[in-house]
Amino acid sequence: MNDRASVSISAAAAADPDKGACRRLSILGATGSVGQSTLDLIYRDPAAYDVVALTARTNVDDLAAAAIRTRAACAVIADESLYGALKERLAGTGVEALAGSAGLVEAAGRPADIVVAAIIGFAGLRPTLAAVDQGATIALANKECLVAAGDLFIARAARSGARILPVDSEHNAIFQAIGGNVDSSIAEILLTASGGPFRTRSYEEMKSVTPAEALKHPNWSMGAKITIDSATLMNKGLELIEAAYLFPVGMEKLGAIVHPQSIVHGLVRYVDGSVLAQLGPADMRAPLSYCLNWPRRTRTPCDRLDLAALGSLTFEPVDRQRFPAFGLALAAMASGGAMPVVLNAANEIAVESFLKEKLGFTKIADLVAEVLDRAESENLSQAPASIGDVLEIDAWARACSKPLVNKL
Repeated sequence: MNDRASVSISAAAAADPDKGACRRLSILGATGSVGQSTLDLIYRDPAAYDVVALTARTNVDDLAAAAIRTRAACAVIADESLYGALKERLAGTGVEALAGSAGLVEAAGRPADIVVAAIIGFAGLRPTLAAVDQGATIALANKECLVAAGDLFIARAARSGARILPVDSEHNAIFQAIGGNVDSSIAEILLTASGGPFRTRSYEEMKSVTPAEALKHPNWSMGAKITIDSATLMNKGLELIEAAYLFPVGMEKLGAIVHPQSIVHGLVRYVDGSVLAQLGPADMRAPLSYCLNWPRRTRTPCDRLDLAALGSLTFEPVDRQRFPAFGLALAAMASGGAMPVVLNAANEIAVESFLKEKLGFTKIADLVAEVLDRAESENLSQAPASIGDVLEIDAWARACSKPLVNKL
């Protein structure tokens, strides 16, 4: 895993895009929070980008509006039943309308310099792989690509020459702190976690929380799935699995720490005792700008930090007893093989069920734990040899998870 992962960082460190060149850009997941932040940057500097493709799952209105405003070559709606509505809104604009999973993959594979991979969940895997295969720079905001198919994903990036730049604020912070250089001088990499909306609640109190409460993140504005993952701290576990591929220092050197203010996004401790930390506002436009313009930096509309006004920054350990999902992710990472695929699939079903009020908040981790136990009993320890294998394991885990929703 680690040998292959080094390709993405070393390739990034060697590149230097032409300054001032108009870049061809696609956004996979243009109507989500990351996609909207990316569009905001494009709207502020439209001459810098030639938009190739924009995609969305069901939001026809926002997708069509963005495609027209950016003069995109094509727009793709994942829900095929909405193809007619999209085509009608784009009539006479010169923007091509596509639909369905085939449309997503076809659009993602169109030549582009930068592809922002921001489709939430496992659904983003195949389109992002299509972008990887055409050798684009991938501004990666989709966790599942590395969680579910890390070795395969990195290997395909190595073959095509695709460059992987991390968008997640924590991984982006580490990338900035190490300058793209992963070597033996790194003693520890720490990702920070806000602790979510229930950082100070007891486990018993969390049993009765509602989706509305869980969706009120204290610092970040994100989509529903990632916001719930942040509340359970599963998100931080998934990010550590990602980090194992992006920064191949060994799993024993990866960790997380709770930092309620969300000002420090990542820390790197070196063997000489030095610690480098990246600080910034809780605004995804900052790491996105870094990826879109790398290795240069450009101005952003983000608020500037006033350290004196902040007064103090605090840190505390992750409480694994109150947030068992974090430990489940670490266990899946340590087990390897198909376990991260199972973890991700079971968690997606559990979160979806919680949002539909079919499953209690603390039962999210219970469901994931039971599916992982069943996967272990099925001897799913061998790493997937192909994307087909990943899809089969994912389907098995989802089929196993759904009956457990009623049981739990």
